[in-house]
Amino acid sequence: MKFVPTELIPDVVLVEPRVWPDDRGFFFESYHRAKFEAAGIPDPFVQDNQSRSIRGTLRGLHQQRTQPQGKLVRALAGTIWDVAVDIRRGSPTFGKWVGVELSGENRRQLWIPKGFAHGFVVLSDTADVLYKCTDLYKPDDELGIAWNDPTVGIEWPLAEAPLLSPKDAEAPLLAQVLDLLPELGA
Repeated sequence: MKFVPTELIPDVVLVEPRVWPDDRGFFFESYHRAKFEAAGIPDPFVQDNQSRSIRGTLRGLHQQRTQPQGKLVRALAGTIWDVAVDIRRGSPTFGKWVGVELSGENRRQLWIPKGFAHGFVVLSDTADVLYKCTDLYKPDDELGIAWNDPTVGIEWPLAEAPLLSPKDAEAPLLAQVLDLLPELGA
């Protein structure tokens, strides 16, 4: 297993598994607690979530205010463009984002620590996405940020307007929720 800090925001880490293919298919280890801890990802995972979405669906950008979740994200099938936005007040990379392609074919995962908003858009006909969370989902604690906030400037690989949930379509700009964001190191 290889852990590669992203260039712009090293706290967000791309996890590349070692894959053993053979005539029957393949095998790989998607999570190994000791290896993740050695790579500086010590948080225990307490909840797994899975979604299936169609092409053009954009989910995000999400985080929780007082009960933030770190997330380990991967596409089981299909292809997504996965994005993490640093929303930690006081961070030198505040408001910056990283995006990577995750797919059932490349089997890569993205570690998104607490204090980052997360979202993805589906690039294939459908995509099944699984993410492990370091804290439980708490609906009344959720914080959304507009997927198209011009101050963040995410370069989504979209040919047309995405399919959004009503909640995501109404999400505020980052500047409108500054007082709700976590402090760096909190």
